[in-house]
This record gives sequence, structure tokens and C-alpha cells, in this order.
Amino acid sequence: MTFRLIALDLDGTLLNKQKDISEENVKWIKTAIKAGMKFTLATGRPIRDVAGYAARLGIDCPLVVNNGSEVWETSEVLHSRRELTPGLIVRLFELLQSYGEELDFWAHTVGGKIDKTNIPADPADVQWLQFAFRSGNAVLLHGIRERLTSWNAFEISNSHITNIECNAVGVNKASGLREVCTLVGIDMSQVIAMGDSLNDIPMIREAGLGIAMGNAQQAVKEAADLVAPGHQEDGVARMIERHLPARGK
Repeated sequence: MTFRLIALDLDGTLLNKQKDISEENVKWIKTAIKAGMKFTLATGRPIRDVAGYAARLGIDCPLVVNNGSEVWETSEVLHSRRELTPGLIVRLFELLQSYGEELDFWAHTVGGKIDKTNIPADPADVQWLQFAFRSGNAVLLHGIRERLTSWNAFEISNSHITNIECNAVGVNKASGLREVCTLVGIDMSQVIAMGDSLNDIPMIREAGLGIAMGNAQQAVKEAADLVAPGHQEDGVARMIERHLPARGK
């Protein structure tokens, strides 16, 4: 199989613990681009947090952000957007309030990030892209996840073991990546997808080659075709080196 596109998660995958891209990863990504490989970033972050990384790497491919709720043709041009409905957001806030101080949250909206410091008076006035609960209590999170699953109203994932992320049904990194492939004329079988958290599993399963980082959650490793070195060991660079088209792999 000839791979033509590599989709990279950011946190825990491309980025190190300092939230930076190592020089080794930068070198191999730019080498691969020169060899004809395309790259996209597929992340739970919003576009405002992604554009700088894409520019640094010289990525000219559409970007998947907010776990697939948005696909951007460039960092300035929106291709598609899938929002959560205000009615569901009201129910999420009711659930949040029922746990009091035990539970924190954050949300990404078209207008910016929302947390407990800037909750809007009327959710209907806001365009919601992604809603997440956060807690260090694993038992509490498990119970919340079970309740949310019973609603059959969300695509549920996480970007870390301490959170639960909610997107619209059918919206995930794989759905966003399919849109990217359509835009650039590539089949999903020609994609390498790399990630470390539950929100990466859909694209890892659907890509031609799914790769979990060495630091990935166990469920991600079980879903992947390969396990790379961790994000602190330049795992992205090592996988690019292995699959560079110029090397015939």
C-alpha cells in the first residue's frame, strides 16, 4: 500500500509534554512533505490553537478540529461545521450542576472557549461545537459516561483519562478525515492516522494504517495496527521515517 496522507493528533502524539513539536518531528515531517507526503492535523483543539502548528510545519492540507466538528480548508477558510443543539447543552449543564463542585467542564464554541468563569445566560445564543466534563475521580467519570451513553445523543470520547468529550452524533475525527480525503482526492485506505486517546480511535480504525503512540490509552493500542514509540521519544518521526514513500514502503 502506498500512503499519501498522514493525519496527526496533537496532544500526546505530535506534541511533547512542553506542548511543542520536537525538532526531530519537524525535520521528518518537512522531509516527508518534500517527498510528496501530505499531512493534516486531527485534534480536539479549536482552529485558533491549531493554525500556528500547521504554519510551522508547512501543512497546506485541510485541518480537522474540535474532534471533527469543524473542517477548515485553510486556517482562514471554513469548509464544514457540525454543532451541538442548545437543548442538549441545557441538559449537559443540568447534569453538571447536579454534581456541584465535584465536576468541572469546558466547551468549545464558535465564539471561543467557555468554562465556569463565563457561562452564557442563554445557551441558545451560542454555537456549541464540543462539550467536555473533567474530573480526577475515575469512578465519577465512569458514571457520567454511562448516563451520557444512555441518552444516545452524542459522540462520546476523551482526549485524556480525566475527561469526557461530547460531540454531535456521527461527528468524530474519522468523519472529519473523510472530508479531508474528499477535498484532496485521497482514499482513506491511503491514510496513516496516529493518536493516543479515545477520540483518535475512529480515525485509527478507518485509516489504511492506524498507529497508537507508546503512551496511548490501552483501548487505542488495541484498536491500532501498530504501536509507535511515545510522544517523548519522537514516535511521529520514527513512523514517518519507516513509511516515507521515497523509501518504497
